[in-house]
Amino acid sequence: MKIVKHLLDTKQNRIISVSENISVLDALKVMTEKNISAVLVMENDQLRGIFTERDYARKIILQGKASKDTLIIEAMTANPITISPTDNIDFCMELMTERHIRHLPVVANEEVKGMVSIGDVVKYIIEDQKQTISQLESYISG
Repeated sequence: MKIVKHLLDTKQNRIISVSENISVLDALKVMTEKNISAVLVMENDQLRGIFTERDYARKIILQGKASKDTLIIEAMTANPITISPTDNIDFCMELMTERHIRHLPVVANEEVKGMVSIGDVVKYIIEDQKQTISQLESYISG
């Protein structure tokens, strides 16, 4: 069975987070520096929220707020939907599709283990399908 832990094992799993007391501008600088489109918001190793480019567009730009004067806690998505390392990859794809979200923090026993994006999930599914096709071709020709 394809589970989230297997996906995390295949990617460079760095947990990139910011404090809830920094400005939106500072969070955007972290995201730019790390070339990511979402960052976890954490305090004392506890997940408080997630801040994404979509949050920035909808809660800062369209509201006419200033990035340097707004704290990330005001713009983040609090209590984000999370998954566990034992969740099925297909479940993650369904969840992302149904909820229109692109990032899922991975949490086990209240500890953040990583984050998966829609791109991670799609790439993993494609690689898995390639492997299955290769095995079937070997079986047919062998």
